[in-house]
Amino acid sequence: MAIKLTDICNKEEKLASGHRGCIGCAETIIVRQVMAAIDGPVVVASPTGCLEIITTPFPTTAWRVPWIHNAFENSSSTLAGAETAYRSLVKQGKIEDKGLKFVVFGGDGATYDIGLQFISGVIERGHRLLYVCLNNEAYMNTGIQRSSATPLGAWTTTTPVGKAVPGKIQPRKNLIAIVAAHNIPYAAQAAPHAWRDLMTKVQKAIAIDGPSVIDVLSPCARGWRHSTNETIAISRLSAETGAWPLYEVDHGKWKLNYNPVPRKPVIEWLKAQGRFSHLLQPGNEHIVEEFQQQIDKQWAELESMSQ
Repeated sequence: MAIKLTDICNKEEKLASGHRGCIGCAETIIVRQVMAAIDGPVVVASPTGCLEIITTPFPTTAWRVPWIHNAFENSSSTLAGAETAYRSLVKQGKIEDKGLKFVVFGGDGATYDIGLQFISGVIERGHRLLYVCLNNEAYMNTGIQRSSATPLGAWTTTTPVGKAVPGKIQPRKNLIAIVAAHNIPYAAQAAPHAWRDLMTKVQKAIAIDGPSVIDVLSPCARGWRHSTNETIAISRLSAETGAWPLYEVDHGKWKLNYNPVPRKPVIEWLKAQGRFSHLLQPGNEHIVEEFQQQIDKQWAELESMSQ
């Protein structure tokens, strides 16, 4: 069923305005898109991170749905427990089944790094919940430290730029390939500029009787060093350069959802962000070339796997 803007605009927001997100924050844009795509009652969990900090400064909350906060590592397990309890109570006839949905929103630090083994367990056990990674490619809430989602060459406070080390020296981890190896029913990459693509993926994921994961790129003006009014433009550029492919893995079938022809060179995406400004200096051309080669290789693999 096609998603219409009029339908979205007429829905009550599940995340209220008045939160403390930074100007231009992509996380709240993504959360609103995800929640607008889900009909019916929802329970949300979040680990410690930007989203938790900006939406629930005690004693206030911006959430209009039941919301659970737990540690960096175990929010997926916490919500899996709630989902299991709900199914048990319905089975026992103690409560009516109202089609309750369960969604985790976690940053890349809580997803790619600290909480990965817990997410793996949730997937393996087959819990019916959607895990959404708000991927701003670093530990932004604690001071812009690198995570395994941080791309090659990026400046962070723990990958400083100097003569010896020009930013992060490793490429980012491929989270979707990792979760797809679990034979998960549904996994996808998305970005906020492509709102209809993201919301369609959410509807597919939430309808599945099992676990699903969507990794959503979340540009961060503070950590990426871009202007606050460029969030969506940089998101779009990530897809146009292939730095962040939009694709899905639906019951083992890989599919590219957007194929930019021709793909723009990745340097266009790098030039738009201050965290990569050092790569434009003489002597660092080889890093840009390596970045482009990694994208070309990943893109060729995605094209070969897509059906």
